[in-house]
Amino acid sequence: MKYLCEWVMARLANKTSFIVFFFYLVNGTLMAQDTIKTEEDPLQVFETTETTAAKFDFFFNTSNHYSESSAYDWLDTVNLLIGNAQKTNDSIAIRQYQLMQSQIYQDIGDYSKSISIANELYQKKEYLDKPVIKILLDLLDENYGELRFSDKQIEIRKEKKERGITDKIIFYDIYSRQGFHREAMENYILEVKKTIEEDDFFRQAEYYNNVGSYLRLDKSAPTALTRYKKAKGYIDVFLNDITTAKTELEIINGNLLKGIIEGNIGRSYLLLKQYEEAVPWLEIGIKNIEEYSKGKYSPDIVENILDIADCYLQLGKFRTANRYLTSDLNIITVEHQLKKNRLFAAYYDKIGDYKNATLFHKKNIRIRDSVSTSEVSLKKQQIVSLVEEDLANSKKIVDQQKEVLERTRTEIQAKDEQINLVFISLIFTLLGFAGLVYAYLKSIKNQRLIAEQKYIIENALVEKDSLLKEIHHRVKNNLQMVSSLLSLQTKNTRSKAAIDALEEGKSRVKAMALIHQKLYQNDDLSVIEMQGYIESLINSVQSVYKKGGHNINVTIDAEGTELDIDRAIPFGLILNELVSNSFKYAFPEDDENGKIYIHLRKNGDLGFFEYTDNGVGLPDDTDERTNASMGIRLMNRLVNQLQSTLNIDKTNEGVRFWFNFK
Repeated sequence: MKYLCEWVMARLANKTSFIVFFFYLVNGTLMAQDTIKTEEDPLQVFETTETTAAKFDFFFNTSNHYSESSAYDWLDTVNLLIGNAQKTNDSIAIRQYQLMQSQIYQDIGDYSKSISIANELYQKKEYLDKPVIKILLDLLDENYGELRFSDKQIEIRKEKKERGITDKIIFYDIYSRQGFHREAMENYILEVKKTIEEDDFFRQAEYYNNVGSYLRLDKSAPTALTRYKKAKGYIDVFLNDITTAKTELEIINGNLLKGIIEGNIGRSYLLLKQYEEAVPWLEIGIKNIEEYSKGKYSPDIVENILDIADCYLQLGKFRTANRYLTSDLNIITVEHQLKKNRLFAAYYDKIGDYKNATLFHKKNIRIRDSVSTSEVSLKKQQIVSLVEEDLANSKKIVDQQKEVLERTRTEIQAKDEQINLVFISLIFTLLGFAGLVYAYLKSIKNQRLIAEQKYIIENALVEKDSLLKEIHHRVKNNLQMVSSLLSLQTKNTRSKAAIDALEEGKSRVKAMALIHQKLYQNDDLSVIEMQGYIESLINSVQSVYKKGGHNINVTIDAEGTELDIDRAIPFGLILNELVSNSFKYAFPEDDENGKIYIHLRKNGDLGFFEYTDNGVGLPDDTDERTNASMGIRLMNRLVNQLQSTLNIDKTNEGVRFWFNFK
């Protein structure tokens, strides 16, 4: 509402009165609502259209095919037309009608059937022109996305780029489907925000809705809610703006997006356990989506209905919750079926029907058992495919930069040769003025060459910094992927020792990833400011040991100390081991007086590192354990890399580790 008011005040900057404005606002809104009503059934218009090409254009350019007739009526008509085209052996008509058939199956949510027909057409793509190919590839892209076939989706997007249908391959939606919602949001903001004009209210609403969805999926409901409300403000401005003419399709898409945003606001309230606030938003979202997506399957409607049932269960209104759960839901995805079974189990559990509650729990167990193994395997394959494609893109960018640098170098050499030829000709032409002219021209040439070389060097340094930042960013992303793969492996491992080893490995990978993150965020790529890095590392380790890490007072004394990457990585790994050990072993009683002190200084070529805690200290047999302890051995090797020796002092309270380094 805030953004709507701001827009209204901007529009009223002239002398137009408030009364006239709102009169036109109301009338314009009513007129906009009237424009979406179709006087004639689109299916009847389609049937009376004469040529196949005209039918094809009408089908894919009509705002809402199903405003009067259902998708199944359309399917019967298109099937009949395919049969007639097959009788006359009209191959062009058959392909066009099959593309319509695939679109209808996608609209009703039968994605497997839609893909089957589209793949059959894809095998004959050499016979299709560019507009038809675009529709076909878009269909395959959307269907593969709905079915979570990320590797297939990447292949289709690569072909769309090769054919010039899109400028680049996007990954943010694929990242989100793999569970990397924060990474997806960062890529989405980087790719999309710069392309949106300030007064493009529809795209602004779409942008903030998508950012809100990534945050909601990442369990950041309060922040997501603020983004959704911002999106609601923009879409209201778009729909109520009577100064800009809108097509019927734009009005339908605007109201449909409004319904989706309203449902997302309700979902955020549900996550925040504000159930009474959530229900009205979910209900109005369902109403708008149903009204403006007639005949089309909408997973948002299913999700909103299940969320309303969840709200009523939490509010103790079991009969109302049951009414929503037993409504005619078109369940297509496994996630929705699991959610529905879970809500039924909760419902029966709350009314004391434990037999039926157990029955629905068992249904979910069977579904999970049937898909869990294959799903984890598929997810691993898709993550590997995604990483490989991302690395391939990174390599392509680096190769392009190298090619540009090589081309620039060649051009500079050619220019130097031309300058030399001109200079020699001038020497022979102006031989009589040899002394003065030669010295003058030589001075000009040297100054110009110096300026050119300075310009080239400055540009090369800028490009080098950009490439280094990109490489560090990619390395950080890939290390995060490795950490995610280790997390997946942890979930499939029952051995506690193996799980502990994987968690330790994951912690070490995160410590290295943080180094590369700090590097690409710095203006100076040669060194890392250690105070900020150590603080970030402590926060990362602390989040792993939630039970024992938050009552410990950590003091860091490294202000102004900078290290290069060759020293920062061993320091990060050493510090990761020390802090992890303190959180795990030094304070078994979760002592609120626990203290950790980290000191790092570097004066000239010499440096000093000290780590102390006031915990229970090291056991008496530490010397015997040294050879068997992975952590101690790792720290000794890392300190050796720094050309030093690790010193350990046992005290009455706690332990002290220290060493000098160059």
